[in-house]
Amino acid sequence: MENCIFCKIINQEIPSYKVYEDEVVYAFLDISQVTKGHTLVVPKTHVTDLFEYDANLASTVFARIPKIAKAIEKAFPEMEGLNMVNNNKELAYQSVFHSHIHLIPRYSEDDDFSMHFGNHQADYQSDQLKQIAEQIAKQVENND
Repeated sequence: MENCIFCKIINQEIPSYKVYEDEVVYAFLDISQVTKGHTLVVPKTHVTDLFEYDANLASTVFARIPKIAKAIEKAFPEMEGLNMVNNNKELAYQSVFHSHIHLIPRYSEDDDFSMHFGNHQADYQSDQLKQIAEQIAKQVENND
């Protein structure tokens, strides 16, 4: 894609700090470095977000994640955890519209990264949860 910053990085039109590259993905340091080693894994095929993946692209891209995550862990043995984050669409905090997976090493509770999962369990009864699950399951079956 012509004006995509990640396509330009993949094509080496814009410099980056490459971590890994093969025929499917390009992985490089996120310039923001939320934590030391914060890496982006980007499919070389331009897809806007997860909703544009087919099964083949998903399996080949996501198959690379453990290899890169393990490399980050070996590079920084003081790391105590790792968040894998994939934002899809603007409301979900996607800011670059070329799909990418953040690998964010975690060093302590004070490393300036956090996620919040609100607990709304009390807002749903069993029958409502069953209905929601059925709605999603029906669409999964329709997407085969």
